[in-house]
Amino acid sequence: MPKLKKVWIADDDESIRFVLKKGLIDAGFNVSVFEDGNEVVNQLDIEKPHVLLTDLKMPGRDGMDLLDTFKSEHSNIPVIMMTAHSDLETTVDAFENGAWDYIAKPFDINDAISKISKALEQKKIRSKKVISDEEIHLEKGRIIGKSPAMQDLFNSIGKLSHSSSTVLLVGESGTGKELVAQAIYEHSDRAEKKLISLNMADIPIELLESELFGYEKGAFAGADHKKIGRFEQAHNATLFLDEIGDMPYETQTRILRVLSSGEFYRIGGSDPVKVDVRIIAATNQNLNDKVSSGAFREDLFHRLNVIRIALPALRERKEDIPLLTNYFFEKFSEEIGSESKILSSEVEELFSKLIWPGNVLQLQNLCHSLTVLSSGQEIQTSDLPNDLMLQKRGPEMNWNDLLEIWAAEKLSKGDDHLLNSTIPIFERTMIKVAMKATKGKKSEAANLLGWGRNTLARKMNELDL
Repeated sequence: MPKLKKVWIADDDESIRFVLKKGLIDAGFNVSVFEDGNEVVNQLDIEKPHVLLTDLKMPGRDGMDLLDTFKSEHSNIPVIMMTAHSDLETTVDAFENGAWDYIAKPFDINDAISKISKALEQKKIRSKKVISDEEIHLEKGRIIGKSPAMQDLFNSIGKLSHSSSTVLLVGESGTGKELVAQAIYEHSDRAEKKLISLNMADIPIELLESELFGYEKGAFAGADHKKIGRFEQAHNATLFLDEIGDMPYETQTRILRVLSSGEFYRIGGSDPVKVDVRIIAATNQNLNDKVSSGAFREDLFHRLNVIRIALPALRERKEDIPLLTNYFFEKFSEEIGSESKILSSEVEELFSKLIWPGNVLQLQNLCHSLTVLSSGQEIQTSDLPNDLMLQKRGPEMNWNDLLEIWAAEKLSKGDDHLLNSTIPIFERTMIKVAMKATKGKKSEAANLLGWGRNTLARKMNELDL
């Protein structure tokens, strides 16, 4: 009978140890639990595990200390980090120091079992980078998130840290593709070189190729000097091509040639220019559809679609909205020297129901506007733009929502005595619907409305029906 694989669990939380031990024993593992890192190190003198699950934050010898010990003395044993914190830097540090993977708390026991099983299938620990904690500080901005979707994104960024593979970022406008590209670059082996960026949608078609590939002196009228293009600037570095779905077909052909051969010609040049460039591309368009319609080269699509990372829309990570609003309010209040705003419970609930077509960028702009224009510290529904609630999903928008929008618009225009106009509208609508349902039979319509026939007749007379 084969021996059970030994899994060690190090966590100062007794409930975590209990849940993991029970679940892993039921899954067929030999499990030992430890309250801190010192107990783990002491036990290593007696036996060795096949895999270690360790909490990142523990009193005394913590998870990072254990990771260092295993990396230097037992590098063939996979270490999986567990953490309730989720910032990119901490997770990246863990991957850089040899962590096999990580599990964000609260976790699903089946997910933990799956990751342990995958770790046990490996003969060696691969050198990877991980991600944890709530906030990620970058040079040009900040990625924030503790939702499962963002944890997956952080994990992907970490795993790319030792790779120079081409990356395709896909996601709706406002999801933060530029920030993710920046993060991938900053945690790559090419971070010592500058990140070169170009937004395809910002450059006129007639200038795009000269921006990408440069030109020789005298190549055309007005070319009185040699220009170095973005590809050449990004030699041995990283080139971020944003909005590639807007790239002209002719330019696609030239870029394909660079990606295939690693060389290109400046406009007007006769000598090839050799480059080693890591490409990160991004789009908010469906490139599969553009390939099908013939607007995007299929061979270029496959060259770019090596590692694909999908960025979640804000409506897919609504648990991050409070974190994001708090960050934006603090940021903008500091800029103007005011007290940071907070959301009322009603507004926070409303935000969770919106579809946010502009995603995080839309939320950021709204927080900026509220910081500048709202007089009170606590943001109420009356502080919000009137069109904001129109962004609710169709199936989620009921008559209460529509009435709320109507009332807010009336009040914003200075109207008062709303019930005097609202109740007749409500009654007229209900009567029309009931009469239509009963094909004009007043007795049946009155019954549907919960009125007597005389009441219905009186109301119809009052409302001129």
